[in-house]
Amino acid sequence: MTFLEIGQRLLLAVVMSGAIGFDREFKSRPAGMRTHILVCVGATIIAILQTEIHLNVLEQVANHPELIGVVRSDQTRLIAQVISGIGFLGAGTIIVTKRAVAGLTTAASLWTVACLGLAAGMGYYKVALIGFIVIQSVLSLLKKVIVVPSIKTLEVKYIHRVETKEFITDYFRTHHVVVKDINVQVEIMNERRMYTNVYTIEMPKNYNVYELIEDLSVHENMKKIRLIDL
Repeated sequence: MTFLEIGQRLLLAVVMSGAIGFDREFKSRPAGMRTHILVCVGATIIAILQTEIHLNVLEQVANHPELIGVVRSDQTRLIAQVISGIGFLGAGTIIVTKRAVAGLTTAASLWTVACLGLAAGMGYYKVALIGFIVIQSVLSLLKKVIVVPSIKTLEVKYIHRVETKEFITDYFRTHHVVVKDINVQVEIMNERRMYTNVYTIEMPKNYNVYELIEDLSVHENMKKIRLIDL
């Protein structure tokens, strides 16, 4: 390959991965533009190197027919190592806490930009460009087109008062929280009724369940609010 062709493939890798990395960095995700660009450029270099090795082997065989069956080149070997090796980098962006798992999308985007780099590095420009459009659309537009309902299970424990029950009901109605199911348990403690309600709720778009918990907890009769992980 000429210097121009190598430069074109690397430039394409930088542009595509930079755009995807910008989306991740704009959303304050663990891996940003530089990480995505480096991953994609690295994969592109490996693909170019593998292609050059393969072309070199074909040239040697063409010049020395007696080497047929002796000299071999496997175009998939280095590529397979990139695909499996990028998993370790992606795993480093995943954050596991007691409440949630974060960074899975960023880990997936790192893996896909590596795939884009391999496609660009091997000269499959159509595959690389169409793949880039699909990946960018998924990261930037999918949530705007398809809204997936967020179902949560919430345990609310409170001293029974009419105003407490009305407070919870009014809060859900005001914030467009849909109650799908409710399980009520009553305990008698110190001659007072203690209610434990387990709500299955559907959260509206762009509304955080932890904000909901914080708002409910301000009521004086609340004793315990817990998000149940199923």
